[in-house]
Amino acid sequence: MQKLITVALDAMGGDNAPGEIIKGAVLAVQEKSDIKVILVGKEEIIQKELSAYEYDKERISVVHAQDVITNNEAPVLAIRRKKDSSIVKACNLVKSGEADAFVSAGSTGAVLAAGQLIVGRIKGVERPPLAPLIPTMKGVSLLVDCGANVDARPSHLVQFAKMGSIYMENVIGIKNPRVAIVNIGAEEEKGNALVKETFPLLKECEDINFIGSIEAREIPNGAADVIVCEAFVGNVILKLYEGVGGALIKKIKTGLMSTTRSKIGALLCKPALKETLKDFDASRYGGAPLLGLKGLVVKTHGNSKSNEVRNSILQCETFTKQEINEKILKNLNYE
Repeated sequence: MQKLITVALDAMGGDNAPGEIIKGAVLAVQEKSDIKVILVGKEEIIQKELSAYEYDKERISVVHAQDVITNNEAPVLAIRRKKDSSIVKACNLVKSGEADAFVSAGSTGAVLAAGQLIVGRIKGVERPPLAPLIPTMKGVSLLVDCGANVDARPSHLVQFAKMGSIYMENVIGIKNPRVAIVNIGAEEEKGNALVKETFPLLKECEDINFIGSIEAREIPNGAADVIVCEAFVGNVILKLYEGVGGALIKKIKTGLMSTTRSKIGALLCKPALKETLKDFDASRYGGAPLLGLKGLVVKTHGNSKSNEVRNSILQCETFTKQEINEKILKNLNYE
């Protein structure tokens, strides 16, 4: 009998909860026979949503949580006060071993706080980074960190590079992934104090494939597989990436609909354009894992629809089967 990968899912978190969250859970268990989902949240509401679907009742269960942590609450304070919230209860399922992973589209701050305070860090990990996959011309790259550690130190960035390399090689399947640090130029002597101090440390790491600096304009071209930076820079890159991508798609659509001639052309190129744009759909890659915790915590976009929720759950299966945490522990020499 195959071992089930159990994912605790915050049914109440996100702009589209609980409907799209629950739909994503159903899609995940329908697609994979070795996944079990525990929906955490207000049981009456969840059961009402579930009644609209046909699914394996043995592989979707509900754990009641009365409270919900909102985006406007102080994360650490909310985690400590709202013990009966969906985020806290789901993280406790991971801590106790009842779940292998936790997925949420809810408050980013609360998810990060609960991950560190409840699930806990792997021994030797100084700061767990938030690491989303971003689409590029060559596939995907891992942006690490994008939101967890604004004031990082050089030693933190070195660990980000190591954990990111392990993730890309084992989850995405990229052999000897190229690692680069975000900089304002390709030359080693450029950058702020953090980059200048971190660069030589990364050069000395024999267990990563460090290729030097990467400028922001080279990121969409896929110039590196693991992109290392502290969270302030990473979050700016991520948000600009999303904003420019959305703006370009709108401009293309407006242009294609501007004249009768362009509308005819749009009909002809629509299938090819639709297929091409799929590669730049971030929801295909699931959420951002918080690397370096004792259990897997994945943060999806606040506006996630069912497809992204499903992919985030499937992402947990690969992460768990590839024993990423065990490999991080071994790499940091704290077995």
